[in-house]
Amino acid sequence: MLNRRTFLPVLPAVVCFNVAHAQRVVNKTLNGRLPLLIAHRGASGYLPEHTLAAYALGIEQGADFIEPDLVLSQDGVLHARHEPLLARVHLEPDGLTIKRSADGKPVLHRTDTSTNVWQLEKYADRLVIKHLDGKPIAGWFAEDFTAAELRADIRAQERLRDFRQTNNAFNDRYPIPTLAEVIELAKRRSLELSRTIGIYPETKHPSYFKSFTDAKGLPRMEDLLLTQLHAAYGNSRVAPIFIQSFEVSNLQYLRSRTKLQLIQLLSANGKPYDFQLSGDSRGYQDLALAPGLDFIKGYADGIGAHTQLIVPTDGRRLLPPTELINEAHARSLLVHGWTFRAENQFLPSELALGSSPAAKGDMAAQLRAFVEVGMDGFFTDHPDLGREALTALAR
Repeated sequence: MLNRRTFLPVLPAVVCFNVAHAQRVVNKTLNGRLPLLIAHRGASGYLPEHTLAAYALGIEQGADFIEPDLVLSQDGVLHARHEPLLARVHLEPDGLTIKRSADGKPVLHRTDTSTNVWQLEKYADRLVIKHLDGKPIAGWFAEDFTAAELRADIRAQERLRDFRQTNNAFNDRYPIPTLAEVIELAKRRSLELSRTIGIYPETKHPSYFKSFTDAKGLPRMEDLLLTQLHAAYGNSRVAPIFIQSFEVSNLQYLRSRTKLQLIQLLSANGKPYDFQLSGDSRGYQDLALAPGLDFIKGYADGIGAHTQLIVPTDGRRLLPPTELINEAHARSLLVHGWTFRAENQFLPSELALGSSPAAKGDMAAQLRAFVEVGMDGFFTDHPDLGREALTALAR
């Protein structure tokens, strides 16, 4: 309890403990406390991502926030999935034809398939090719299923099925949760544990879904989201909520309608898709510079930055930190880093332990470098290891 931040008013002593016991580390964050621990898609290093089981495990492992990425069903219900795709298949190089094996079956994309829909013959005819953010992509899409169909038939599977193989033991057990169920879980566990569990939803592909809701005559994703969040938490900046997006215009739209905290996501490269549509020449790296941060300050409370933008790596070792956190903090912008994963494959080789890419390396050492430069929060697939690292830093 003493090492976990809380929004509950009954625990002001926790803040004092964190500041006093970890002064060397925490005084570089904007609020002087230890960084927030965000369970990335739940405890997704241990269970199939974006399931109530994964979120619940993340909470048990000490997460301050759980993160549901949000997509829409055909009838406009918000569900937690990493992408609109429930399952993805490969395309031929022409981008127009689904790649098939010798037996005529579509070739499964084995790192971007998170449900069993590809195995359900009754939905074989819903395999389609669409353009997602301007690129052709084939699979089964959430918006082609009603909420009732998703609940009745679709079950989660491990997305990194060939890498996190032990997680495959939990395939086909868990339904696709709605946002309402995620909120209920967070609020119920907050009461049971006497510490506030926040939620950190991401609006996935908002321009894509705006085209969908416009065509269907449905409320746009952002309005559906605010209706539920305001009902559950009120319209307050101190609510345990961050809303995040890789696009800009939907965050600006949200800012005009809510006081909830907003986070602009920044990738290491590329540009917001709505910038591509509008002809804005800026990319994510531009937004990470001083003028870009000045721009973000006009509508957001912070940034969710790729680790390469904070403490880069050349693949072998961690390099000196950039000025991003200093520049952001000078503008009172929070900085949340993504994504921290414990396996060797995701760490610079100097932090690897053992030779297997799937073996767990020294994620704590990686985190230490980021905490020491003032990172305000971080997303991790392994909340237990993140909590251990923070506890060690607070000693």
